Amino acid sequence: MSQWSQVQQLEIKFLEQVDQFYDDNFPMEIRHLLAQWIESQDWEAASNNEAMATILLQNLLIQVDEQLDRVSQEKNLLLIHNLKRIRKLLQGKYHGNPMHIAVIISNCLREERRILAAASMPVQGPLEKSLQNSVVSERQRNVEHKVSAIKNSAQMTDQDVKYLEDLQEEFDFRYKTIQSLEQSDKNSALIKQEMLALQAMLNTLDYKRKEVLSKIGRVIHEIDMLMSNMLTEELLDWKRRQQIACIGGPLHGGLDQLQNCFTLLAESLFQVRRQLEKLDELLTRLTYDGDPIPVQRPQLLEKVNFLLYNLFRNSFVVERQPCMPTHPQRPMVLKTLIQFTVKLRLLIKLPELNYQIRVKATIDKNVSTVSNRRFVLCGTHVKAMNMDESANGSLSVEFRHLQPKEMKSSAGSKGNEGPHMVTEELHSISFETQVCLYGLTINLETSSLPVVMISNVSQLPNAWASIIWYNLSTNDPQNLSFFNNPPAATLSQLLEVLSWQFSSYVGRGLNSEQLNMLAEKLMGQQVSYNDYQLSWAKFCKEHLPGKSFTFWVWLEAILDLIKKHILPLWIDGYVMGFVSKEKERILLKDKTPGTFLLRFSESNLGGITFTWVDQLENGDVTFHSVEPYNKGRLSALPFADILRDYKVIMADNVPENPLKYLYPDIPKDKAFGKHYSCQPNEVSKPSDGGGKGYVPSVFIPVSKILNDSTDPHSPSDLLPMSPSVYAVLREHLSPTVIETAVCCKLFHSC
Repeated sequence: MSQWSQVQQLEIKFLEQVDQFYDDNFPMEIRHLLAQWIESQDWEAASNNEAMATILLQNLLIQVDEQLDRVSQEKNLLLIHNLKRIRKLLQGKYHGNPMHIAVIISNCLREERRILAAASMPVQGPLEKSLQNSVVSERQRNVEHKVSAIKNSAQMTDQDVKYLEDLQEEFDFRYKTIQSLEQSDKNSALIKQEMLALQAMLNTLDYKRKEVLSKIGRVIHEIDMLMSNMLTEELLDWKRRQQIACIGGPLHGGLDQLQNCFTLLAESLFQVRRQLEKLDELLTRLTYDGDPIPVQRPQLLEKVNFLLYNLFRNSFVVERQPCMPTHPQRPMVLKTLIQFTVKLRLLIKLPELNYQIRVKATIDKNVSTVSNRRFVLCGTHVKAMNMDESANGSLSVEFRHLQPKEMKSSAGSKGNEGPHMVTEELHSISFETQVCLYGLTINLETSSLPVVMISNVSQLPNAWASIIWYNLSTNDPQNLSFFNNPPAATLSQLLEVLSWQFSSYVGRGLNSEQLNMLAEKLMGQQVSYNDYQLSWAKFCKEHLPGKSFTFWVWLEAILDLIKKHILPLWIDGYVMGFVSKEKERILLKDKTPGTFLLRFSESNLGGITFTWVDQLENGDVTFHSVEPYNKGRLSALPFADILRDYKVIMADNVPENPLKYLYPDIPKDKAFGKHYSCQPNEVSKPSDGGGKGYVPSVFIPVSKILNDSTDPHSPSDLLPMSPSVYAVLREHLSPTVIETAVCCKLFHSC
C-alpha cells in the first residue's frame, strides 16, 4: 500500500494535520494524482543536487502533462482547469530554483511519515496532550466569537455615527434657516415653536453624542480585554506549539486563524478611529456647553492608537524559523557560509500594506551573547513583505539567500574563546521594519528563536541537542545565557521528544518498551520514571558508564544508521532496536529455534546486530549474536540481503542460514522479502569466452561458531566469492580449511 493510501485512511484529526502543509507550493491534487510516482523518487537527494532536482522537476511536469491528456479524454472540465493552473504555477515558481520544490516535496513526505507514525502510537505523551487539550480549543472558539462580535459592534456604531451626522445636518439646516430670518419674523409664534423643536433636537444630539461615545468606549474596552487576555494567550500558545514542532513535535497550526483575528481587530480599531475623526468634524461644526466630544474623544483616540501600536507589534512573527535547506529536520542550527531560509508574517493583512513594508535582518543586534564569536549576515538581508509569494495570500516575506559569516576576531584573541562549547552558544537573528499607515508610524521588531552557529557539519549533532534541550525546557524566546545554568528536564517529556526525533527523521516513533530501554540507559533501572529529572550533562556531556561516548552521540549515530541504511525495515516496524541483551534473551528463550530479532549495539556507535535462539542436543537453549554491522559494512551489502544470505559454519557442518523467523514468529522472507535487492544468484559456470567470460561474484556473510574457548579468527565477514567457486570449495576442502581461509568471527557479546 502506498504511503498516500495509508494517509487517506487516517482519522480526521490526523487528516487535518496533513491538510495544513499542502498548499500552492505543492498542491494536494498533484500529490493525489501522482502518488506512486512521487514516492518512487529520491526528493531528499535532489534537495541537495541541482542537476538531479532539475531533472525531477522536468519529469514532474511531464507527469502532469500526461494527467492532463488523460482527464481531457474524460472531459473533466474542473480537473482540466485545475491541472492547467497548477502546471503553470509549478513552471513559473520553480523553473529558476528546482531544488526548492525538491525540499518542499521531501518535507511533505517526511511529515506524512511522521503523522502516520503518530497515528500508530496508542498513547500521547504529556507534551502532546498539553498542546491539544480542550481548554485551548475552547479558548480559540471564544476568541473567534468575540472578535466577530466586536466587528459587528463597530459596524453598528458606524450606523449610529451616520444617524448622528444626519441629525446634526438637519439641525444645522433648520438653525441656519431661522438665523437667516428678519428680526421681526423671529418673534412669531411659529418661530418660537420651531426654536423649541430645535432645543429638543439639540438635546437629542447631546444624548446621541454621549451614546455614540459610550458605544465606542465599550468597543475599545472589549478589544483591550481581548488583546490583554485571550488573544495574547493564543499567540503565546502558537509560539510554544512552534517551538515543539521545531524539535519534531506535532505540526503547529492556527496561524491563519490568528491572522483573521488580528486583521479583524485592526480593521475594527481603524473603523473606530474613523468614527472619532467624524466626531471631530461634527465638533467643528457644532459645539455647546457640556458637549461630551471635546472631553472624551482625545482619551478614546489615545487608547485606540495605543491598542493599534500593540496589535501591530504583536502581529510581527517569525512564521518559519531559520533553517538550512540541506538539513530541514534540524532547524535553528546554522553553518557559516551556508544559506538558510526564514519566513516572517504580519498577522494584520491589509491591502494598503502590500509591498510597503521593508524588513531588515540582522544577527545578535543589541544582544549580549555568551560567545566571543561575532557574525554578520551576507546576502539579501532587506526585502519587502507582500501577498503574492504565499500560497494563502498572507502578508509575508521569506529570506532565502542569507548566509552567516564569522567576523575576524581582534588580534590576540580567538573567536571561539568563551565559557561554553561552540554548540552551547546561542545567537539571535532579529528583524525590524516600520509601518506607516493612516498617519501612524509604528516601528516593529521581532527575533527568531535562539540559533546555534557551527563551522563544521561534525558539530551538527551536538548543536541539535542544544536546540532540543532549549526548546523543551523553556518558553523564553530570547534567553541566550540559557546554558550558563541549563535546567533539568522531566524524563517523561524528554522521552517523548526523543520519540519525535525518530518519527520526524526516520518515519517511525518509539513505542513504550523502546522508550523504557532508553530510560534505563539514562537513569538505570527504576520502578517509575515519571517524576525523574535528567540533567543536561547526563544527556549530552557525560560518557555512558564504561563507554567512550555520551548518550546523545550514541542515539544520533543510530538515527544516522537508520536513515542511510535500514530505513524501509525501520518504517515497517521490523527493527526492535532498543532492547537490552537481558531482555533480548527473555524474549527469545521460549521461541522456535531460528527465531531472531534485530537490535542496536550498545557498545558500538551506529551498529546493528541480530541475535537468534538455538537448541543444543541436550535440549539447552543457547543464543548467538553476530558482530554489529556498522555503516561501512552496510554500504557494501544491504542489510536485508545480509539477513537473506547469512551463513554459519558450526564444527564440521555444512554452512546454513540459522535465521528462520523474525520475532515473534514472522517467516524471514515474508518480513524482508520485498526489501531484498535481488534474488539469490544461482550457481554459475565459468564461460568459455576468455576475457569477458567472468564468473559473477557475490558477497557472502559467513560466521564461524567455535565449540572451544579459542578466540575466533578475525578477517572481514563480507567475502567476495562466486557461488560456483564456493560450491567447488565445499566439494574439495574440509570445513576447517574453508574456515581458516574465509570465515569471519562471531561475537557473543556486542
